[in-house]
Amino acid sequence: MKEQLSEVQERRGGSQELIQHMLKERNQLLTLLLEVSSDSSHKESERLVTDLEEFVQVLVDYIAAGHFGLYDRISEGRERRKAISDLAMEVYPRIEQSTQIALAFEEKYNPDNENRELEHFPQDVSVLGEELATRIELEDQLIQLMLEPKM
Repeated sequence: MKEQLSEVQERRGGSQELIQHMLKERNQLLTLLLEVSSDSSHKESERLVTDLEEFVQVLVDYIAAGHFGLYDRISEGRERRKAISDLAMEVYPRIEQSTQIALAFEEKYNPDNENRELEHFPQDVSVLGEELATRIELEDQLIQLMLEPKM
């Protein structure tokens, strides 16, 4: 019995670490999103280009933290609470849609993209911001359920 309790605590500790990492990435992403959004009125400015480089990197890190951390943990069956697995299966398609939009944004505005143009950046960052807001709402539902103590 003591071994089972220890195993549960270890699994939950792993989930909490993944959640904390993802939230740290999220906070950094949202800060940078505000910066690049306010910079976007100064098209092609050096500040926008610098902030954008950092933003796309953190965007990828944030997406990876959720996708390859939290969601892999659930999809691999390491999360045994049915309510969490059920909710994850329900929200994952919409989260995956936001992942694809974020990755398309990253590809378009990646500093290594020699054809990068900032003409549509204000509209693109606005769409991305809306997608991230939806993703965050869905992730928060999942996180809240994961952090609830077992009844």
